[in-house]
Amino acid sequence: MGLFVRKPIQSLIAEATNEEKGLKRTLGATNLVALGIGAIIGAGLFVRTAAAAANNAGPSVTIGFIVAAIGCAFAGLCYAEFASMIPIAGSAYTYSYATMGEFVAWIIGWDLVLEYAVGAATVGIAWSEYLNKLLETINPGWRIPYEWSHSPFEVLKDAAGVEIAHGIMNIPALFIILLISLLLIRGTKESAIFNGVIVITKVSIVVLFIVLGWSYINPVNHATYIPTPSVFTDSQGVDHNFGGIMGILGAAGVVFFAFIGFDAVSTAAQEAKNPKKDMPIGILGSLVVCTILYILFAHVLTGVASIEDFRTTGKEASVAYAIKTYMHEYKWLADLVTVAILAGFSSVILVMLMGQSRVFYSMSVDGLVPKIFSDLHPKFKTPYKSNLIFFVLVGGFAAFVPGDIVGDMTSIGTLFAFILVCIGVWMLRVKHPEIQRQFKTPLVPLVPILGVLVCGAMIFGLGWTNWARLLGWLAIGFVIYFFYSRKHSKLNNP
Repeated sequence: MGLFVRKPIQSLIAEATNEEKGLKRTLGATNLVALGIGAIIGAGLFVRTAAAAANNAGPSVTIGFIVAAIGCAFAGLCYAEFASMIPIAGSAYTYSYATMGEFVAWIIGWDLVLEYAVGAATVGIAWSEYLNKLLETINPGWRIPYEWSHSPFEVLKDAAGVEIAHGIMNIPALFIILLISLLLIRGTKESAIFNGVIVITKVSIVVLFIVLGWSYINPVNHATYIPTPSVFTDSQGVDHNFGGIMGILGAAGVVFFAFIGFDAVSTAAQEAKNPKKDMPIGILGSLVVCTILYILFAHVLTGVASIEDFRTTGKEASVAYAIKTYMHEYKWLADLVTVAILAGFSSVILVMLMGQSRVFYSMSVDGLVPKIFSDLHPKFKTPYKSNLIFFVLVGGFAAFVPGDIVGDMTSIGTLFAFILVCIGVWMLRVKHPEIQRQFKTPLVPLVPILGVLVCGAMIFGLGWTNWARLLGWLAIGFVIYFFYSRKHSKLNNP
């Protein structure tokens, strides 16, 4: 027993088959694909595409999407093997516990808080901002007062720098997190149905933009598809490698944020009806669908509007700007884009809050966090106390902290999880080749190695400030582990 004690694969498989004490199995392959699409297609598609085109790659942002998708695909293949073999809630945390030991599992479980809980709070704050934009579209005089839609640390000033309003509390952000937390408590199936409706809505609007915008593509905007390498300085004074290979790689790092979420499908493994078959379909299926939509969307957007548009007047709400400026007959579509963004935010919050509660459910079962996180509702069979606790934490963050505080911590946490999953698949193939695998990652160890390299390169590209934040967050986790988790671990204290 010690820091690197591993949870036996056999006990994990036995835990997965115990439906009486565990989570309720209600999700099919279609639900899981929709869950993945719900997590992936959020505001990232509508915001990051134009930013990457303007600052890094021009029209070749489509190639950046392909590079980012390849990196996600390597990790996705590894996730699919684990999820089909160990269909337990907890995602990368559970896989790490079985392959690299308890201490590494704790690190990744704590790290996933960055991706899910902090990410959900950040998206909740953005949801509040876009709600005000939608209200203003309906009626220019409609708007939730600044004081009640911003944190106490935010101040609204006029052009002369005089304070006009001071934030008190972000009520809309708190409201959407409460609403989705209650929905998750009601049941996973109900949450999946709600998510499915949202997915249909926002995918329909994305497809509408692609179909209607295709005839408005100006060949001039695509004349130089891969711009000549240069340095572009944005309005904040930050230099970016623009054009060429470095520009495409920079764009891949930017649009990677738009792919965050497909791994959250694996946190629902214990609620899948037929996890060995459905989990690979859910993970890889959602990734393929979103990649195709992303590439087509980016191609149309960069064809309809120019790079200069995205750098100047069209920088904010770039998609709506492109439609209103160049697609005059379809101004109503610009309003629908705002609706799609709101819907996208809602489903991202849902999947992130669900993922967070499922990770802590597994950690609680193992004794690494208090038992309250694994208490199930007697009727709905959901970890309702965990949902309520995370509502308080995530809701508090969304209501009282500015959204830009988080920065890129969500992404670095996700990439770190991807690396550990890739390593874990390779290790488990060597140590336990006898275990039945419904889905096998091809070309092991080549695919895991490539996954580690691509994700590692993206972490490197995020810069030292984000490395420092990650190390600081992990330091807090180490204190909790050594003062609580190790003493209460069921494996270390049988």
